[in-house]
Amino acid sequence: MKILHRGFTLIELMIVVAIIGILAAVALPQYNDYTIRAKVSELMLAASSFRVGIAEKGVSDGTMASAGVGLTVVSGGRVSGGSVTDAGTITVLGNAATIGTAVTIILTPTLSARRILWVCNTGGTTTTWKYVPAECRH
Repeated sequence: MKILHRGFTLIELMIVVAIIGILAAVALPQYNDYTIRAKVSELMLAASSFRVGIAEKGVSDGTMASAGVGLTVVSGGRVSGGSVTDAGTITVLGNAATIGTAVTIILTPTLSARRILWVCNTGGTTTTWKYVPAECRH
């Protein structure tokens, strides 16, 4: 009578370990980018909190000249600083220690036919484009 061998051979186990290693090498950098993108979305929320006040002031006055007067960006958490200009341009700086990289979000308002149009950018920095939302990549 023949004896059947049970279990895996060493070669089969090494192939499985190699496949897992290749998958991990591809997945870990993508996961790091994903976590940074999630943290940058908090910067967008911080910048968006000023949009309502600026839009109200700009639409009620009919001009953006004094829409951002009196607004200040408070640093804390993922926000390391920022500013709001009198014309309503919002700049939020990301804390590199808590996010993983230094990211700047700039929201610029434009008054057009009693509507506020917002343009988002990173201040000309293309190295952080993979972390910011698609509308900020210009």
